[in-house]
Amino acid sequence: MPAAKETIGQIEYYSRAMKAPRIREAATRLADQAREGGWTHEEYLAAVLSREVAAREASGAEIRARAAGFPARKSLDDFNFDHQPGLKRDTIAHLATGAFLTEASNIVLLGPPGTGKTHLATGLGLRATQLGHRVLFATAIDWVARLQAAHQNGRLPQELVKLRRYGLIIVDEVGYIPFEQDAANLFFQLVSSRYEHASLILTSNLPFARWGDVFGDQVVASAMIDRIVHHAEVITLKGSSYRLKHTQVDSLPSTRPENTAE
Repeated sequence: MPAAKETIGQIEYYSRAMKAPRIREAATRLADQAREGGWTHEEYLAAVLSREVAAREASGAEIRARAAGFPARKSLDDFNFDHQPGLKRDTIAHLATGAFLTEASNIVLLGPPGTGKTHLATGLGLRATQLGHRVLFATAIDWVARLQAAHQNGRLPQELVKLRRYGLIIVDEVGYIPFEQDAANLFFQLVSSRYEHASLILTSNLPFARWGDVFGDQVVASAMIDRIVHHAEVITLKGSSYRLKHTQVDSLPSTRPENTAE
């Protein structure tokens, strides 16, 4: 079998040169299967290359997921739809296809604390990394702090351009802490810079009607909401906190019946 050994040696050399070690492993593992199955040369080559591509995609998705800054890895498969009977699974399944990212559309998740907003945002963000998109996750306060630092260093325009290269930015907990005027203006610039260019997912415990209180300016809040919802899926979650499910606490002080998109 000197010819076969020589061929295997060549495959090992080429896979090292291409920095594709899985090609060597797949070529050896699939060789007998291809002979026994009577595969064509094209079928064998496609099978070998598919293993390399699949492994690279999985590795890339993991790198993107780590870089995204998720507070925890929560997938859509782990979401408890029974706690949100009004939430349509088909809606989430469609969003999970990533079509909204291609369209530079947004997702807004509204509802009381503990109803699954962050879980859904994280799950959709993880799915985006698997689809090849770069993602960044942070709370609204952390985003403002990042923009303030860039502004103080005279690099806000460059920072906004840099962030636009990310297919998806997730802004968690809009409304938990009110913004000062300068912070509100910076946040507005972030929203404006991504309008019709790249996607946002925002979560908030407040309805849009109360965002003016958060940003301290009804005009700024209205202009911001206008840009966010122009191309967006707005989902309102209802009910009590899932985290209180096994406690003696029935509701939270911040849980209000007016938590809707209106």
